[in-house]
Amino acid sequence: MGHPARRTGLSPAEYLAFERASDQKHEYANGEIFAMSGCTRAHSLLAGNIQRELGNALLDRACEVHTSDLRVKITSTGRYVYPDASVVCGDPAFEDAELDTLINPSVIVEVLSDSSEAYDRGDKFAQYRSVPSIVEYVLVSQKEVRVEHFQRQRDGRWLLAILGPGMQLELESVGVVIDVDRVYRKVPLGPSELD
Repeated sequence: MGHPARRTGLSPAEYLAFERASDQKHEYANGEIFAMSGCTRAHSLLAGNIQRELGNALLDRACEVHTSDLRVKITSTGRYVYPDASVVCGDPAFEDAELDTLINPSVIVEVLSDSSEAYDRGDKFAQYRSVPSIVEYVLVSQKEVRVEHFQRQRDGRWLLAILGPGMQLELESVGVVIDVDRVYRKVPLGPSELD
C-alpha cells in the first residue's frame, strides 16, 4: 500500500469524488486514502507482458483484461484497490454508472515490489479472498523468475503453485495457459530495477 495521503476520514462517496477528479491514483481503506507510487521499468514490463499474454489468449472470448487503471472494489470491506491486472469473464459488474470500479473480477495479478510485497501477500490477499468471484490470485516477482499462483478450491482452501523458468501458469477459471518465460521476456532482473 502507498503512503497515506493528507485526506483522512473520507466516506466512500467522498473518496470516489476525490479520486475521479485527481490526476494521481489512490487506494482507499477505512476512510484513508493512500497515494499510489510510480513503478520501475521491470514492474512496468512484467505488468505489460502478463496483460498482453492474457489479452491475446482471451481475445476471442467473452472476457476482459484490465490494467492497473481500473479500480476494483472489495465490497465486503469497502476497500478500493488498483491491481496490476484483473480479468472478468461474462458480464462485468461495476459499482455505478461511471464504469470505473469493477466488483466481480475472477483473476487478480499483482507484481511484487519491495514496498508492496508484505501488503500484497498479507492484508491485500486477505481482502481479495473475501470476494467470492476472485478464484485465482497471481503474484509476480521482479527479483527472480518466480510466479506464485493461488487458486481457490471448492472447499474454500487456497492452493499455491510456485512456478519458475520453463514452467506454465495455468489459469483454470479462464482457460488460459501462459509460459512463465514469456511473462519475463525482455525484463531485466536485479537490485537496480527494484522498487
